[in-house]
Amino acid sequence: MPLLTTGSLTGVRARAPASSANLGPGFDTLAVALDCYVSVEVEPAASLQVHSEGEGSGLFDDASHLAARVVADVLGHDRVRVTVRSEIPVARGLGSSAALAAAAAAAAGAADPFAVAAAYDGHPENAAASVFGGLVTATTVESRPVHAPLPLHDDLAFVAIVPDRNLATPEARRLLPESLARADAVFNLGRMGLLLAGLADPAYLVPEATADRIHQPARTALFPEAPGLLDGLVDAGALAASWSGAGPTLVGVVRAGSAAVVRNRAEAALAASGVSGRVLALEVDRRGLVYGDEAEVRL
Repeated sequence: MPLLTTGSLTGVRARAPASSANLGPGFDTLAVALDCYVSVEVEPAASLQVHSEGEGSGLFDDASHLAARVVADVLGHDRVRVTVRSEIPVARGLGSSAALAAAAAAAAGAADPFAVAAAYDGHPENAAASVFGGLVTATTVESRPVHAPLPLHDDLAFVAIVPDRNLATPEARRLLPESLARADAVFNLGRMGLLLAGLADPAYLVPEATADRIHQPARTALFPEAPGLLDGLVDAGALAASWSGAGPTLVGVVRAGSAAVVRNRAEAALAASGVSGRVLALEVDRRGLVYGDEAEVRL
């Protein structure tokens, strides 16, 4: 990958939030930032040093680490110590790669962390959520990533079922259809309209708003328990539920005041399914990237 921008290094820490993309019908276009974080600290060093803690720690503590590669590209050299601290589950559909690339680019002084993260991750919607926070739409226009914020009601939060299994995005994409019938395309457009209206005003949010015919049915082959767990989230009190990104994480949109109750009920549904994992109650992160002392992640 070519050098995307240059910068000088004084020692910086940056933090980026996780994200949940697609949200059902918004395939590769919608994402929301969630309050689960990764921080990257970059300091001068005689040679490359990589240290990671938390989720994904110790897997690639060398030049192959995504954060190390991003930092080296931004700076034009690798005479740095890169420290990564992460709460974001890896390969679970919560935008861990986009968040890590965004935090690394920001810590290295990139002029446009969004462009860097989108280039590395390949998903501008995840990158936009991690950089700018809130609910966003994003795509690529003439080879450059573009994004726009979308209305998201203050009374909404998310409950995430995070199974103890990996589901890599490339594997999940291989199952997707090469083309769609017009009826399926219209179906998704209609559901996305309902979804956006409901996220702006929960009075309009109905379970059918997260229905999809592009990716969720195909991916069920990799996670056959998913439909039952999605129904379980709605039965637990979620207003609507969907896959998070390529999965296997599943998310329910909830009223903020009911998040704890929905989480507890979803834990019971997960246990009854026989799938091991955990359930998280997550608030929306509306800030995106932050720097310095605010960027600390306490594990």
